[in-house]
Amino acid sequence: MNNMLTQDENTVGSASPEQLHASTIICTPVPDEDRICFWPLHFGTIPQWITLEPRIFAWMERFCENYTGGIWQFYTLSNGGAFMAPDVDEDGDEKWTLFNPMNGNGAEMSPEAAGIAVCLIAYSHHACRTECGAMTEHYYRLRDYALMHAECHAIMRTID
Repeated sequence: MNNMLTQDENTVGSASPEQLHASTIICTPVPDEDRICFWPLHFGTIPQWITLEPRIFAWMERFCENYTGGIWQFYTLSNGGAFMAPDVDEDGDEKWTLFNPMNGNGAEMSPEAAGIAVCLIAYSHHACRTECGAMTEHYYRLRDYALMHAECHAIMRTID
């Protein structure tokens, strides 16, 4: 999967070609052979980065009643961001229902959107816990991608 998301039709008309190109964020899956270096490469300067992956799994378990584990895919973003999401089922139409007990909101979404939502929650909590500016930057890079994602409303509703 190589997703290219751009601004919606409401903002495209007022953007110059240079602004439009600058606001495009490309999502690229991490090849299997590069998975081993994903966390240290993107998060290695952040205190306690080693705890991020299990915390993301824990957030998914907390938000998704039917989550029972599984393979997750890693993705990088052209704006320097990175995230992980549950692997897509064979027919690609699997939906995940997430419910955030902290705000009472929930939504049904694709595995990618579910991964984005729980990564945003985990990144936000980790940034607050560590008071690390680099972690805050990761949050905002992923949020920028989420704001242009086709499932933006479901993601934002869940994390709000």
